[in-house]
Amino acid sequence: MTATDGSRAAPSAAQRWADQLAAWSIPEEILARAPQDPWLLPVELFRVEPAAIVDTPSSRVAAAALASGGSVLDLGCGGGRAAFALVPPAGLVIGVDRDQGMLDAFARTAGERGVDHRCLLGDWPRIESEAPVADVVVAHHVAYNVADLGSFALAATRHARQRVVLELPERHPQSRLAPLWRHFWGLERPGGPTADDALEVLHEAGLDPAAVIWLEDAERRPDLPRALRVEFTRVRLCLPPERDREVAALLDEAGPLPPRQVATIWWDADLSAPRG
Repeated sequence: MTATDGSRAAPSAAQRWADQLAAWSIPEEILARAPQDPWLLPVELFRVEPAAIVDTPSSRVAAAALASGGSVLDLGCGGGRAAFALVPPAGLVIGVDRDQGMLDAFARTAGERGVDHRCLLGDWPRIESEAPVADVVVAHHVAYNVADLGSFALAATRHARQRVVLELPERHPQSRLAPLWRHFWGLERPGGPTADDALEVLHEAGLDPAAVIWLEDAERRPDLPRALRVEFTRVRLCLPPERDREVAALLDEAGPLPPRQVATIWWDADLSAPRG
């Protein structure tokens, strides 16, 4: 559509999603003072403990599309919580992650549980050609790291025989740190995007997703030691170690994190489409 009155056409859902994610970037003047990369995540945060694998709407929706011995492709797998929640019925789990440490943890857990597994290092969908087709594709808590969510989802669909299942917080996961960004840097954080925005992108991409919002069980959260939680938060905030005490005091003042709203979004693959 061409505007004739000097106004611009409204941006697409995909562009709005990308623009809102870009607004979460950390200003260069703050990054320049960061002693550590604030975007690196500790593997401990994603280690899969037996208590962390609980029944959720996401696991139920995925398991409903899996036959006994079926396969799961886990995108942005971390330690593999999404995949291992589906064993059984799954008999093969394939983890994709950009971090070798995460894949090592994924493989270690698979070995401990006697689960057949494969690991692929790299970003999705950049390494799409290396990945096999699986019965179910899952991607938990990675959508807010994906600027081109439509392409990510379509590539996932091409690799699913039955179903694709996304899980993401209803709001950006860094929203909880907004008061601390304001305190330490005077920086206001964005309000979006949200799970509703993700649904708009998926519809725009030609998919037909269903969704359910649910309250996350506290048991699913990693039980990090206090010192590690303080360190992780401080690194996220681009602060030096000497600010640990101040970060700890603010976290103590805020108290335990309340349960958060989580979205499970899923759609069935087009079984008439050619598969690799």
